[in-house]
Amino acid sequence: MSNEKTEVVSEVTNVKVKIETLSESAKVPEIVSKVNEIISKVNSIKVRDRGPKSERAMTDEDAQRCKFGDLKDKSHKEAAKVLGLSYGQVYSARGGYTFNHVKK
Repeated sequence: MSNEKTEVVSEVTNVKVKIETLSESAKVPEIVSKVNEIISKVNSIKVRDRGPKSERAMTDEDAQRCKFGDLKDKSHKEAAKVLGLSYGQVYSARGGYTFNHVKK
């Protein structure tokens, strides 16, 4: 997968170089074509799946479960899915960035 990303980034870079070398007399359709090519390449880059988006705000009870309760041994992604929260919310609570007041 890493090679795929490198190839796509390389292709996007190559397209960028081609755009930079367009002459000053380049026509709008040529420029639009190159921009669309870049957009297509960038949109094809796969990003890491961090799990579900948040459906609600995290509560003290959720933080307690994530940090010390039944979800403490689950991954951030799994805990987030169970609670209907985002990966980032669980990560922040467990890392002490939020819900610092929640103690064992």
